[in-house]
Amino acid sequence: MSTPIRLLVVDDHTLFRRGLIALLGQYPQVQVVGEAGDAGEAKRAAAALQPDLVLLDNHLPGVRGIDVVQELRATSPGSRVLMLTVSEDENDLSTALKNGAQGYVLKTIDGPALLDAIVRCSRGDTVVSPELTGKLVTALCDAGKGRGSGTVDIGAPPERPGLSPREREIVRHIARGASNKEIARALDIAETTVKIHVQHILRKLGLSSRVQAAVYATEHLGTE
Repeated sequence: MSTPIRLLVVDDHTLFRRGLIALLGQYPQVQVVGEAGDAGEAKRAAAALQPDLVLLDNHLPGVRGIDVVQELRATSPGSRVLMLTVSEDENDLSTALKNGAQGYVLKTIDGPALLDAIVRCSRGDTVVSPELTGKLVTALCDAGKGRGSGTVDIGAPPERPGLSPREREIVRHIARGASNKEIARALDIAETTVKIHVQHILRKLGLSSRVQAAVYATEHLGTE
């Protein structure tokens, strides 16, 4: 990537924020152009800097980060938002994505995985921490049933695509929240092989993210 991804880091804990900025400074793929400790600062910084991506904590003084996502995107339409938080609440997760966040990852994430999430979000992928995928699938399916449809509108074709037995196995693992590495270990295959299978699955299903594939698997294939 020739041009670094321009980041705005928003977190009310100064020590964590500065540590995060120092960590990100190790990667030439990204450039931290600003920081903020509350929602007001974040909106002003976003308006002035127009960053490519906002790393946003959920616990800010007097407001939840998930409730600021829409305002940030209105202030800086070209910016994507990646939640970086300790909250594992499925309602926070689903609300963040509904409000326009491009991704939602936990603060337990390591540096390389965070960089990967930033890069993927910046190119338009939806990124969710693997351990939260199951919670999101449950929340989305419950929401669909609440509307009386029994399904979630994720753009999947109504007919079952021709997935191979191995692809069905992998997509069920995805629905349980497993990462590529965990799937590879469980199936005793290479992680790169899993990655290729996932790409084929998304293409066959006509989907664009693992989250959508997980929802599809839960509704159409089951996870057991």
